[in-house]
Amino acid sequence: MKEVVLITGANGLIAKELAKKIGSEFEVRFLTRKKRQANEYEWDLKKGTIDESALENVSHIIHLAGANISEKRWTAERKKELIASRVDSATLLRNTLRKKEVKLKSFISASGINFYGTLTTEKIYSENDPPGHDFLSEVVVLWERAADHFKEQNLADRIVKIRTAVVLSEKEGALKKMLPPIQYGFGSALGSGKQYMPWIHIEDICSIYEFALKNTNFHGAYNAVSPQHATNSDLTKKIAEVLKKPLFMPNVPAFILKIVFGELANAILEGSRASSQKIQNAGFQFKFPDLHQSLNNLLQKDS
Repeated sequence: MKEVVLITGANGLIAKELAKKIGSEFEVRFLTRKKRQANEYEWDLKKGTIDESALENVSHIIHLAGANISEKRWTAERKKELIASRVDSATLLRNTLRKKEVKLKSFISASGINFYGTLTTEKIYSENDPPGHDFLSEVVVLWERAADHFKEQNLADRIVKIRTAVVLSEKEGALKKMLPPIQYGFGSALGSGKQYMPWIHIEDICSIYEFALKNTNFHGAYNAVSPQHATNSDLTKKIAEVLKKPLFMPNVPAFILKIVFGELANAILEGSRASSQKIQNAGFQFKFPDLHQSLNNLLQKDS
């Protein structure tokens, strides 16, 4: 009998790709706002309701739910939504597990590489470093604390927190947004272009979640970031190189991004490196550790 894995954030890129990856070995269920197929179960965070049958015989929860950080300007209301979509959803799961007297083998939560703060430094951050002091860091700290409560309240044997970098995929996310300007000859770096952009290939991030599911000695926080570091300028140039397009536009000035995006612009204009050493020491091997190799894989599939 297959172990049951319940995935939140059903409509997200990682959830869809991960389900394909683990579907032959695990029974995969999804929590979603609107049920569309048999293995989906509805929940409503605003009402605090959940279809409790989703938790019958569940062994693992992979918590990927969370409003998109870069989708809208950070108004006071949006900031509350970014936190609530991560923290309140975990609280609802925790309360329902306690009510049904279910104990998980693992609770595996998405987290963010912005744990360390949104700033550009020469420091390479490891999991032993403390959190930063800005809004995104606050979001991630609260997100991880919500995950830790599952262990503290004896609702899961182990907790894993995946501090995820920018996920590269041709289907959605940062890479897809960067492609059109470069394809039409208007591509350019953002701000100074010197800000680091911790990144990871979509296949590698899904493999990390699979690795976390299958390895019982895997617990705590891990940086899910490629071993090769890159700046915003590096990424822009590599995309153009793979697409065989020229780059002749000047960098987009920081003040324009701040006008357009407000406080959110800081997440675009700043960034530091993070180390992948801990996850590699745990036995995980990246399939796409090189940026050029990753972009070739994602952008040249039909060539």
